[in-house]
Amino acid sequence: MWSYKEALKYVDSFVNYEKKEWIPYKKKFFDLRKMRYLLSLVGNPHQHLRTIHIAGTKGKGSTAAIIASILKRGGLKVGLYTSPHLISPRERIRVGDDLIKKEEFAYFLSQIKSRLETSSYQIPFTFFEIYTALAFLYFFNQKVDLAILEVGLGGRLDATNVIYPLVAVITQISLDHTRELGKELVSIAKEKAGIIKKGSTVITSPQDTSVMEVIEQVAREKKARLYKVGKDIRFKRIESNLYNQTFRVETTKQGYSHLCLSLAGGHQLINAATAIGAIDLLERYGVFTPPEAVVQGLKKVKWPGRIQILSTKPLLLVDCAHNEASAKALAKYLKETFPEKGIVLILSILKNKDVEGIGRALCPLADRIILTKVNSPRALEPLDLKRKIEKFCEARKIMIKKEISNAAFYARSLASSEDLICVTGSVYLAGETLKLYQKKEEVCA
Repeated sequence: MWSYKEALKYVDSFVNYEKKEWIPYKKKFFDLRKMRYLLSLVGNPHQHLRTIHIAGTKGKGSTAAIIASILKRGGLKVGLYTSPHLISPRERIRVGDDLIKKEEFAYFLSQIKSRLETSSYQIPFTFFEIYTALAFLYFFNQKVDLAILEVGLGGRLDATNVIYPLVAVITQISLDHTRELGKELVSIAKEKAGIIKKGSTVITSPQDTSVMEVIEQVAREKKARLYKVGKDIRFKRIESNLYNQTFRVETTKQGYSHLCLSLAGGHQLINAATAIGAIDLLERYGVFTPPEAVVQGLKKVKWPGRIQILSTKPLLLVDCAHNEASAKALAKYLKETFPEKGIVLILSILKNKDVEGIGRALCPLADRIILTKVNSPRALEPLDLKRKIEKFCEARKIMIKKEISNAAFYARSLASSEDLICVTGSVYLAGETLKLYQKKEEVCA
């Protein structure tokens, strides 16, 4: 029997495009027939699952987490597959609130390995394809009632796009992964809309006009039923505070006059409304969720690294914003919630991201900016990052601390008890910061 470490070493032996600077979209390597073949080796577990499929540029992980939280409170056994992870690779695959156990991770990977060893297939599989097969196999063996699957990249050619979901969800689309998906919103939208299947049911968050036109066109071509947040599902914020916000929603089925969401930021209300709309659409497939499950699911949802407060005096906030749109959403939250606070910004960004877009949104808000570097081959060197963002603030405000622990320590020395330290720019930075503070809590305990 494999150990967990051996299983991790095995899955890490496959090409991992999350750690590459660029993904060339060559049909030879991104043909879904390859993924279908891999799944056929382990019994096609995906064909026995009822699923929800979620694509988008921002908010797809949060939307997936909200849907899972609601369905769990409705009494269902729910599988959740997301990426990337923040701290543990096991975060990607969970049932209910539980991550896949180490021994289960090792056992099901060993099954995949044994099947591959008997295969004569020549084209190499990727890290994400192996992980996706593991998720399908695990959810099937766990006999989940529903599996929620977040697209890894794009949609049309993503390894998850071998399913025919009950409901397809498209969250807000903006510019990101432009070298892989295209430099225009329309080309990116075509990739995301690739999850729409013939005769399927689709819900979309509010979109740019050009993006919505693409989604509508694909829905018409596929004869899919399309529902829109902002038209078919309407919402309005009532009030918000540091940790949560209240709002009301009107769906095609019913209204909720006072809901409380435990995720901060106005953009999360869009995700919540999209999630509630998707929950309502499940009724056509015999999945009925009581209103109280919606209420409790929103209150109890947890999605770390998204405007998450780690400590107070000074406030320490960590967020995964890693493109211009998500940086603008974070900036809006900071301006609305902390208009009087001094802000110390800790920033690390990957080479393939819109560095200037992120800098333009966040740097003018900061009194001091500390540049650091995450543990990734795609990480931008702090000095290069400085050159790209110094046009958005005074150069004297910027300093470099390559080690994240040093950056955090230095930020605390700069901030008064009434200031705010904001850590952002990368999912990897959010994860490494959470891990750093998790260790501190363990030492204190």
